[in-house]
Amino acid sequence: MKMSLLTNKWYTKEKRIEQLESHVVKTRTAKFGFTSYAESEKIQRVNRHFNTIASRYDMMNTVLSFGIHYLWKQKAVGLMNIKPGDKVLDVCGGTGDMAGMSAAKAGKRGLSIVYDINWKMIGQGRKKKLKDVSFTQGDAECICFPDNSFDAVSIGFGIRNVTHLETGFREIFRVLKKGGTICCLEFSRPENLFFRHLYDIYSFRIMPVLGKLFTGSAEAYTAFPESIRAFPLPDELSRILKDIGFRKIQVKKLTNGIAVIHRARK
Repeated sequence: MKMSLLTNKWYTKEKRIEQLESHVVKTRTAKFGFTSYAESEKIQRVNRHFNTIASRYDMMNTVLSFGIHYLWKQKAVGLMNIKPGDKVLDVCGGTGDMAGMSAAKAGKRGLSIVYDINWKMIGQGRKKKLKDVSFTQGDAECICFPDNSFDAVSIGFGIRNVTHLETGFREIFRVLKKGGTICCLEFSRPENLFFRHLYDIYSFRIMPVLGKLFTGSAEAYTAFPESIRAFPLPDELSRILKDIGFRKIQVKKLTNGIAVIHRARK
């Protein structure tokens, strides 16, 4: 496969709109990777994905990112300016990496909760026995906590898996206290074209092979890079946050834009 063909896997602006709630509701279809599913079926598809990889999730993140994902998460948590006693929610929190970092800042008087829909991922997180971290199973589109409950909410590498993206952000807005901070860490498109070529080769030639080797599923690690290439770019995501009501939106690109942090206030 030529480099140009790999680069063409990045969705155009018109195609990225297919990730937005208006398109999903209108067409009754939702994307997971490049594959379309019935709107009501995406959540089951996402659950199957994480059921397949849960036991190797942390290890694969470290292998595939060469350990850099920990630095990205630390940077994101640092930008939330968590103080001792703060209440922090990590939506789509998986095995609890970011919640553990938040708990270290909130301390014993604070609260750090992982909120995730996948029971196997939660199970893996509980095995880690993270200090001062609790786990709650639930849907990001219908968060079970009351309005104005949290001083800060993080969502790391999870929002692109939510069927109705804007609904997920609206729920985060709802549970945040006035003045509270959201920190969204997500993958994006590298800025440098040559680096993007290398990243595409790695994503579509090497990543599925490693996925097959370590988890037994090449498909899971094909859908993963596909979902990144279909996701809104940083400026598009900023507009979504602004439309929902978030203010003081800041964007920080990491590792040439492979990962991007959106920080905003309610």
